[in-house]
Amino acid sequence: MNYLAIDTSGKALIIVACFDGKTRTFFDPECGVRHSVDLMPEIEKLLSETGADLKNADFIACVVGAGSFTGIRIGVSTAKALCFAFGKPALSITSFDTLAYNKKGRVMAVIDSGHGGYYVCCYDDFKVAVKPCFTDMAGIAELAKTYKPVSAAPIEGLQAEVVCPKSGLIKAAKMLYSNASADPETLVPLYIRKSQAEEGR
Repeated sequence: MNYLAIDTSGKALIIVACFDGKTRTFFDPECGVRHSVDLMPEIEKLLSETGADLKNADFIACVVGAGSFTGIRIGVSTAKALCFAFGKPALSITSFDTLAYNKKGRVMAVIDSGHGGYYVCCYDDFKVAVKPCFTDMAGIAELAKTYKPVSAAPIEGLQAEVVCPKSGLIKAAKMLYSNASADPETLVPLYIRKSQAEEGR
């Protein structure tokens, strides 16, 4: 299985290039607002280091959210452009997948959206059991009675297991590859709520 996968949905920038049985990754945990500047150069660098060519990819995967509105748009637009340029199928992966696919069983992926709000999605053996939603700590506490919380970073007031979104992205790409679509337009941002700018209108 040959593929390129990117994640610009949060503070981190994650790129995975898996070609000819070899997996190479780039991980910057504090990319912040540099996604638009760093993404393509780091993709090119990683492909060059692996000697890989996207024309040999089976698909191109992108994390479509939930997360940073700007970051998600950057990742989705870049992945779409690459799919169109190389004629490759597109695979949508959620940021919840990159957390939950690290653990088997009943898992709740939690993403801190700031200002006391959280994005959550619950899984039962890698299958979505509770669809992505926006909630508060009280809502998380109720779900935590059934599902074990996991997150990419410690969350104050929540005993969540910290897992690696990079390893989760690799596992999700391998397990979900059959969902890849020949139509790059299927790469659509997953926005669970409106942006602050939209809510302020």
